[in-house]
Amino acid sequence: MNAKQSMEIYLKDYLSIFQRTFLKKVFFPSITQMIYLILLSITIIFLLNVLIIYSLQRMFGAGKNENNPVNISIIIAAKNEAKNINALVDSINNLNYPVEMFEVILVDDNSTDGTYEKLKIKIDKLKNFSIKDLKTLDLSGKREALSLGIKNSKYPYILITDADCRPQANWLKAYQKKFEPGYEMLFGIAPFYQRKQLLNKSACFENLRSSVLSFSMASFGWPYTAAARNFGFTKKAFESLGGYSQTKDTLSGDDDLLLREAVKNKMKIGVVTEPGSLIYSETKKTFKEYFQQKARHTQTSFHYLKRHQFILGFWHLINLTFLFSPLLMFFNPLPGILLPAKLIIDLAVVKSNQKKFGYKFLMIEIFYLQIFYEILLIIHFFNANFSKIKWK
Repeated sequence: MNAKQSMEIYLKDYLSIFQRTFLKKVFFPSITQMIYLILLSITIIFLLNVLIIYSLQRMFGAGKNENNPVNISIIIAAKNEAKNINALVDSINNLNYPVEMFEVILVDDNSTDGTYEKLKIKIDKLKNFSIKDLKTLDLSGKREALSLGIKNSKYPYILITDADCRPQANWLKAYQKKFEPGYEMLFGIAPFYQRKQLLNKSACFENLRSSVLSFSMASFGWPYTAAARNFGFTKKAFESLGGYSQTKDTLSGDDDLLLREAVKNKMKIGVVTEPGSLIYSETKKTFKEYFQQKARHTQTSFHYLKRHQFILGFWHLINLTFLFSPLLMFFNPLPGILLPAKLIIDLAVVKSNQKKFGYKFLMIEIFYLQIFYEILLIIHFFNANFSKIKWK
């Protein structure tokens, strides 16, 4: 027997032992081991979701204090929003708040559809409304528009929303109750109007699931994202952070990145969950617009703090593992239990929280939309890496 033959026999025996020990135990565990793994996996995701439900019940169950009104400046950037101007101004005029206690500054960002002219006519006789034109300063972009509005504001508390949004009547009242105890940055619930189209249902469900996760993390002291259409802060805090100067990692995402800077500077951050404080808006009308919007949001998440990226990565990895667990049934039928278990747990989480976030889904919708949601997370991730991001 020569050296070559001896080496071949040695490698063959080594691979045989490796297959019988490591590969068999790791990739093809016994039925008992598989049952333990499945039970452990279900227990982990069940406990994580119990924590979510508990945190949200505690957050929404907090007592509400009646405080005195505070002066608030509402800043709204508008670009080609002529069709939304009337509804926007009317909804703000219907707010349950003393009109002399708040101002509204609208900043037109180089609109080409007559937004500026229509705004001037609409607010002509409204003393607490004013309008700025970004074009006169040779500037453009939402960040610049908001900065200009905040710079010209006269009150110590700032609220941000979008021109296509509709606040509920107690929006300002809910924020003033949080500002008075000393919170420096706040964010509220921002659902979409529910319609019958599949795109709308998918976007609404995605918004619900994202909100459930973000608000529950905020309750544990880990705020990482905020919807710009329902966002507030003290002017002092904004200026101490250098305004939006530290949020230029991406073209959009100023809300999330400003929140990131507030976390880094250990500011007092809270959430606004009082009934009547939601800000509603419409979903995108086409899949192209929808995927562009989600690409912007997902790209911003690449610039979250590392600890937030780790927590979110862990959470989504567990859920995606459950989603694709049926593929393991080619090797063993037992993993087929994981996906049904996940869907049942998801159903409990959504049913117990959807009303708080402004939604109402049927049971069958929750089942299939949850699968869509997990798959869309993957699509958004890759889309964000290859899309050219722009604001309108």
